[in-house]
Amino acid sequence: MNVQLPTNTFKHAIREGRPQIGLWTSLCSNVAAEVIGGAGFDWILIDTEHAPNELPMVFSQLQGLVGGTAVPVVRPAWNDMVLMKRLLDIGVQNLLIPYVQTPEEARAAVASTRYPPQGIRGVAVTHRANRYGRIKDYHKQCGDEICVIVQIETRLALQNLEAIAAIDGVDGLFIGPSDLAAAFGHLGEPGHPEVRAAIEDALKRIRKSGKAPGILAPIEADARHWLSVGCVVLAVGSDAGLLARHSEELASKFKK
Repeated sequence: MNVQLPTNTFKHAIREGRPQIGLWTSLCSNVAAEVIGGAGFDWILIDTEHAPNELPMVFSQLQGLVGGTAVPVVRPAWNDMVLMKRLLDIGVQNLLIPYVQTPEEARAAVASTRYPPQGIRGVAVTHRANRYGRIKDYHKQCGDEICVIVQIETRLALQNLEAIAAIDGVDGLFIGPSDLAAAFGHLGEPGHPEVRAAIEDALKRIRKSGKAPGILAPIEADARHWLSVGCVVLAVGSDAGLLARHSEELASKFKK
């Protein structure tokens, strides 16, 4: 049996500057993942930082996304080699790493996704990522198809943006508006003029670096604006948000 390593269509798309529209999933459900995975999005973010997701649940959500339109991207709880090793072994090719503030932290994130001598990823022989040993040269190829996007969420990260973007293996830089607002002293106000100006400047600098800029923008007008200024990796909402708001809307129609 000649089994080939899957091409990472998401990574190739963002390298070519083709906008990828995604949705967050925070419901920790393989059924929810299957439902939204076939909705037409380019990618689905499986969150383990701000959602009660654990590895077996992520595994089942990856299975739920098989056959849909959307490529899975997983956010580990932290920039941690052990967390990333376990996600990579269950077949994750795209990682969104939270709270990266320095080029050293970005370099560590990339190293966690590469086998020695390029990195420090632990070596296993039989796992889902290599189709249980059926991709014979997986260890030699896999680095080419792994995508690392780092999150820019603090003032220090903004100061180090170009140095972070310059790290080989960093494919994109993703703005976290809520954490950035908090860092600027405007907690709960991601639309504050000071925060918005910082985001505009950051996206411009990311584009100039040659890496893919990204952001979470659940408000449609914001999402369309960020697309118009060159954002490539765009998340436009979450399954939890959709369920909460639309269930409230439906209830309000009958509960005056």
